[in-house]
Amino acid sequence: MRFVWAVVAFVLAAALIGAGIAQRTVFLGPDSQQARIEIEEAAPFVLVDGEVLRAHPGAQNLLIRGDGEIFASYGRTPDMEAWLADADYNHVTAGDGGSLDVEHVDATQDPVAHDPAGSDLWLDSFSEEDSLIADNMQLPEGTSVLIAYDGTEDAPDDIAVSWPLDNSTPWAGPLMVAGGIVLLVGLILYVLGIRHQRRGRGPRRKGPGPLPVTEPIDVAALPPADRAALEESPADADADTPPRTAADDDVADAEIVDEGEGSASKNTMQATRMTRRRRMLVLPALGLTALLAAGCSPESWPRFGEGTPSPSPSPTVIAPENQKPPAVTESQATRILQTLSGTLEEADAALDIELAKTRIDGPALAARTTEYALRTQLPDTPLPSAIPTDEVEVVLPEATDKWPRTVLMLSKASDDETVPPVILTMTQQDPWSNYKVTDIAEMSADAVFPDVAAAWLGTSLVPQDSAFLTIGPGELAAAFADVVDSGDKSASYGLFDDLSLALAKSIVDSRQSVVQTLADNGAAATSQATFDMAPTTAPPVSMTTLDSGAIVAVSLTDTETVTPTSADAVIRFGDNAQAKALTGASESAKGVTTTYEFQLFFSVPAQGSTEQIRLLAVRQDLLSVEVIK
Repeated sequence: MRFVWAVVAFVLAAALIGAGIAQRTVFLGPDSQQARIEIEEAAPFVLVDGEVLRAHPGAQNLLIRGDGEIFASYGRTPDMEAWLADADYNHVTAGDGGSLDVEHVDATQDPVAHDPAGSDLWLDSFSEEDSLIADNMQLPEGTSVLIAYDGTEDAPDDIAVSWPLDNSTPWAGPLMVAGGIVLLVGLILYVLGIRHQRRGRGPRRKGPGPLPVTEPIDVAALPPADRAALEESPADADADTPPRTAADDDVADAEIVDEGEGSASKNTMQATRMTRRRRMLVLPALGLTALLAAGCSPESWPRFGEGTPSPSPSPTVIAPENQKPPAVTESQATRILQTLSGTLEEADAALDIELAKTRIDGPALAARTTEYALRTQLPDTPLPSAIPTDEVEVVLPEATDKWPRTVLMLSKASDDETVPPVILTMTQQDPWSNYKVTDIAEMSADAVFPDVAAAWLGTSLVPQDSAFLTIGPGELAAAFADVVDSGDKSASYGLFDDLSLALAKSIVDSRQSVVQTLADNGAAATSQATFDMAPTTAPPVSMTTLDSGAIVAVSLTDTETVTPTSADAVIRFGDNAQAKALTGASESAKGVTTTYEFQLFFSVPAQGSTEQIRLLAVRQDLLSVEVIK
């Protein structure tokens, strides 16, 4: 019966193992599904709508083949359509029944060839030679993919999108392991059957046959010799037998012991052989089970405890009605800042103002222009400080779907504590332009940055004449200039905090040092110095904060004019190397005007607040030195 159950176990084990292997081989389904995009009319660009990529669940894989440097990027669909407004392109959308519709779109204006590489508009971009694979993409709603070469030649037309399929076989592993266990049970039953059979075939000793019936013996009728032997006494028989010695006993014992040891040794050897046979039969079964279990991938096992995770509580943020999307994402802004900083470092090293113009504008460009001119004449002049990008602490984008777009950022260096954090604003004028820094300043160590909206929410720009702030952004620069010029007599003196007033005092002190220098040189009677601080023509940049206030970036100029008071007097520059380098002269008969530029960031409270206007960051640059003619 043991053999019968062993055979049943072997058959069942073969069925289980075969079923498990079949699930991972002959019955294994495909691991992905693919759809090809058929382009009939060539164009420089292909715009693949995000709905096409999200037609099936799972991460999307994009495969593009062509001849040359293939470029692909993804971004917000409205932004990409705005970028393609002056170009012909093929728009791929999801049709009915899973079909892909391709529509050729003509330019709405005169076609212009734009190279898509390096644009700040993209959330991310990729490029490869001849073949580009973008795998594990998970595009959110409202985004699309742009495919092109360089914007001049026709885009690649060999495009395919694939999605993963769930071809996991969670019962393949358990089936194979169960088959191995049943196989092991069958082997044990088989060994037990063999053992039982061998024991049943062992030698059997037969008992003695029937004894003859005994009868009384007539002693008198026996021969004399037999009768004498029977009548001999036991004492006489013992006397005739030689005495038994201790040596004889030892020999007998030894014979008995040897016989016992031989039997025991023989039984032990037989038991050892049987144990070895069992092990030799069990080990292949264990090895097969372990091999099957080890060869199973995670897809071959059921997954327990992977239910839907419970959501963790998060702060409630209510977006305003009709809230527009932020101009950039946090990762996009960080990438733009890194690219921007690298370009400026390259321009600073080469003193290439044209290269710098691709990344700075407004007051920041004016200051850089003077710095390059000074370094050309005075090589020992320090290079402009680089924009730190190690840690981007604040990204505050404007929430808008139009242009121009503005982003405020706060970044700092993580490996050098002597480098102060930097606050800057950068603006993108149109879809085809990159972001340019317009205002930049170093944050004061005593300044406290206000609470602002999250990067994914964005904020809005405050109009220059806003009545919802303590002072309108368009009036802020003039109010601070009046504090500098008039001191505590200014009507705006009480609006500013101590840090702002300390800056105003330092500007006044620098003016006094100029007057004192004239007096020390004996020119007080023959010359005079006048000063004037005024806003520049650059409009302020103002972005709302969470407390209904605003961060306002303004720029001002402080003009210092030194003129002679006598017709015979001449203003000499002396050891002022910067004045000589920028004017190309060493003296002036009519005087000289020196202009400094201030870029300032203020935190302006909401109307009705008891808080003062707080200074956040300041930067001072020499803007120009001109001889009065």
